[in-house]
Amino acid sequence: MWEELTAKLLNGDFKSLARCISLVENEVEGYDAFLKELPTASTIVVGITGPPGAGKSTLTDALIEAYVKEGKKVAVLCVDPSSPFNLGALLGDRIRMSDWYNHPSVYIRSLASRGSMGGLHPSIIEVTDTIKAAGFDVIIVETVGVGQSEIEVAGLADITVVVLVPEAGDEVQTMKSGLMEIADIFVVNKADRPGAATFVKNLRQMLAPAFHQQTHEVAVIKTIAAQKQGIGELKAQIEVLIGIPGKDRKAWLLAEKAYQLIRNRRMKNVNKAALKLAIENCKNFNLYQFVAAYEAERA
Repeated sequence: MWEELTAKLLNGDFKSLARCISLVENEVEGYDAFLKELPTASTIVVGITGPPGAGKSTLTDALIEAYVKEGKKVAVLCVDPSSPFNLGALLGDRIRMSDWYNHPSVYIRSLASRGSMGGLHPSIIEVTDTIKAAGFDVIIVETVGVGQSEIEVAGLADITVVVLVPEAGDEVQTMKSGLMEIADIFVVNKADRPGAATFVKNLRQMLAPAFHQQTHEVAVIKTIAAQKQGIGELKAQIEVLIGIPGKDRKAWLLAEKAYQLIRNRRMKNVNKAALKLAIENCKNFNLYQFVAAYEAERA
């Protein structure tokens, strides 16, 4: 099964790609060997993140159009929030990208976050590498938009774009530094709204102290994604950053991926339902004693 699927995947067959992704995210027998045999690809991964309502899906749609016009092959991973009870996706429809679902150069896949606190799917690295093998030029990963906790995207994407809106002034003030620091590019979307110029100015002032820690100045770009304005500038900035030598950044990126894979595999046998049952059957429950006993039992 895997050999036939892999051969079709390497030829860019979308149906085989979809099947491979499903098998990988559900860890069907043989998926580990499949991943080890995947060829190395130079596909660019662009992460789109930011708070809910910032226009991430509309911006992604506009970027798809810009890349397709250049003859590029584009894949989009949309990570949806999931139910805390059954881990199914709460938002499955991608209405703003409906024009691209049947396009021969575009592949769109929605994934449930499955309770992941980082705004991403727990197997997002494996899924992304599977898509790379299908010969795409660009992969766009759109996170669920949970705000302060979605910094894991920085460990996955070559370029991380944080999308904000002019009304986000108070929100930016209260953001954890993590989300502010992961951005390679800030996009102020819906820039036709009142106060956009002032917000951009204030955002640049906030970023100024961090410039000396970066290998490049963090760009702040104004867009009106619904009208396709500013998309060319954003795409050009992404290409500029991809062209900047970053051996140290690449090593940190791979280290972050390795860390996440190792962590996920060590947590593989930890089941929340089993934990709940064990806690219900525990008398005189003490959280720290319970965790210590649980870890000792599996050591």
